[in-house]
Amino acid sequence: MSTEPEPATEDTAHAVDTGSETPGTAEPAGAASDARSDEPAGDGSEAAAQVSEVEAELAAQRIERERIERRKAEKQGPIDAGGKLSGSAADLLAAVRAVESGEKPAATVFGAPEPARRPAPEPVRPPRPAPAEHSAAPAGPVGPAPETVQSVRRVLAEGGAPEGLAPQTAALLGEGAQDALRADPWLLLRVAGVRPEQADGFARALLGAECGPDDERRGRAVTVWLLEQAALAGHTALELPRLTATLAQRGVPDPDAAVQSTLAEGEALAFQDALEETGARREGEQDEEGEEGEERPVRVLIGLERYALAEESLADGLARLVNSAPKQDGSAADWEQAAASAQGSAAELIRAVAGHGLVLHTGGEASLAEPAALLRAAHALGLRAWAAAPGPLGRDRFAALLGAAPAEPPSSEPEASAAVTVTGLLTGAEGPGRDADGALDLDLLVVVDAPQLDVEAGALLAESLPDGARLVLAGDPAVLWSVGPGRVFADLLAARVCPQIASRRPDPGPLGELVSGIGIGELGQVEAPGKEVVIVPVRDAGEAVHRTVQLVADSVPRAIGVPAEETQVITPGHGGAAGTRVLNAALKERLNPGPGRFGGFDPGDRVVHTPVPGRVLPGRVVTADAEGLHLSCAGETVIVPRDRVEGSVRHGWALTAHQALGGRWPAAVVVLPGDAVQALSRPWIYTAFGRAARHLSVVHGVEQALPRAVADIPAKPRTTRLPRLLTPQVPTAD
Repeated sequence: MSTEPEPATEDTAHAVDTGSETPGTAEPAGAASDARSDEPAGDGSEAAAQVSEVEAELAAQRIERERIERRKAEKQGPIDAGGKLSGSAADLLAAVRAVESGEKPAATVFGAPEPARRPAPEPVRPPRPAPAEHSAAPAGPVGPAPETVQSVRRVLAEGGAPEGLAPQTAALLGEGAQDALRADPWLLLRVAGVRPEQADGFARALLGAECGPDDERRGRAVTVWLLEQAALAGHTALELPRLTATLAQRGVPDPDAAVQSTLAEGEALAFQDALEETGARREGEQDEEGEEGEERPVRVLIGLERYALAEESLADGLARLVNSAPKQDGSAADWEQAAASAQGSAAELIRAVAGHGLVLHTGGEASLAEPAALLRAAHALGLRAWAAAPGPLGRDRFAALLGAAPAEPPSSEPEASAAVTVTGLLTGAEGPGRDADGALDLDLLVVVDAPQLDVEAGALLAESLPDGARLVLAGDPAVLWSVGPGRVFADLLAARVCPQIASRRPDPGPLGELVSGIGIGELGQVEAPGKEVVIVPVRDAGEAVHRTVQLVADSVPRAIGVPAEETQVITPGHGGAAGTRVLNAALKERLNPGPGRFGGFDPGDRVVHTPVPGRVLPGRVVTADAEGLHLSCAGETVIVPRDRVEGSVRHGWALTAHQALGGRWPAAVVVLPGDAVQALSRPWIYTAFGRAARHLSVVHGVEQALPRAVADIPAKPRTTRLPRLLTPQVPTAD
């Protein structure tokens, strides 16, 4: 497929790459590495007053790292096990136990496993992450010393690797990076954008005859790389057979030994989950001699520590909410009166929140009126209630809904500022801040666009809620899942551990009818008397680009009355003959031509800024100077340093569906070139078509692949552990 896939989506690459193409990033290597850098894009005029979006994100990452270290220190015993194991599974678990005990395992470590897993303890309040100190937010982290970068550059040149990777490599490996690279050249594989065959070539150049495919260092590096690629595709762990099979395809002679070595060095963790029994024998049944039945089958999973601990922390935090009684804010009669004043499923939502610490709410775009009604009812009852969205697009959309709500008594009407971003809420840049104990100073939190939450963001939210608080996760389960690992919302819906309120409020009009049908796998004809839906057939990618520009610049403004600045183009990927790069170049030439004096950008250009992976800030270019590129993003000024522009700023007239998540525009033009067939799936089409509020134009070049994708290609599965971590801790909801 020539359309370059966007990162970590279920509609693009497989979890583990078994072929010649890398799953994962839509950014070039330099972009990925820049995005992962800790250097924030500063806001020079307001740095002393508030934390910028980039600084807020970095502060959240610091909190996450501190939390992981704290959880590591708290772990006293071995990783819990769900049953007896034998063979290589037992070897792996024994290696994990040895690592956790502080001993580096020798060959004899891989023996019989320790006794079975302890039962899940009663949920207790975990230590809360410390609130971010605004005054302490650095203007930018100290980068690697220039002499370290220069030393790494020399090693890279000696091994034939691009010298431009030196800053990233030095920042990743720290002081003594050059010595570390000489000792283990495959450490280069940890740098974003580097592939195994490239790291192999670098290692051959440095090690010469000592380099071989059976090198233990290579096995570890490729194992970690595959787990990272799986995380980009949304998995929090991989099943052991799948991992070893892919290692073999990657030329690792002894995949089991590679996994064992990775576990022994503490670079990954192993887990086992009991599988559901089938057949007549069930839990608790015994044979005639009183002995227990046959051992339950298990699956062994291997995962990176950061995601494993985040998923465990998320399960603990959610179990605490489910198992504890919510704070008694308002009497039962007051809550019932609030519910009685609402309508339909909004009333059901209010009643569910009254008596439960965790509630799920599902529905389409129109259903957002119900969380808004809940927020107003909570304010009327005197609760400190806030709404949070994963990104600024969703925040602004929900804030507009709150601002447009029918007038009510002043005490019950939440301001639009009651809507914040998740990052801003966690860092204190937005929202109520934190109490003396470090918990969020609120009684009710409503998270909209909840399918976008990954396990790390979800864990931080759950840990940050005070005892007795209520959490509502609201969203449309049919849209694309999170860019980051996990499928938190879908896992919770499947686990059935809390009340689930399904909205009965349909999305209106022909667009609502079309998108609702796609959600259930049907692409039907809809009556569109007001030209709400227009199909524009094209023969090839060149024609697709031409017709797209024509639609945005001429046809939609003239026929529909929506100006070009309120129309969003959506396409499956960044690369290819009709990807975002080509489309943005054509749209810029038509809508805002200019010489592109600063990294290809001019004042007035529509852009998206990605300060870190998964964070998309739409905006416009204001100006450029020696400091960098000045952007206006979600009402804030962001200055992107010169050396980070290429890697973190793109033109934004055309976006991928994941970049557009959380937003809606008066008009959307969805481009489906012929080379995008492999990227299409029901969630992708549902998400892309659903970004249009008044008008949708489909530039259609995939013929029957479109209805086939809607009918037959659901979301790609993700391997996660959240349901199995939650089940022992909470009762199943009826």
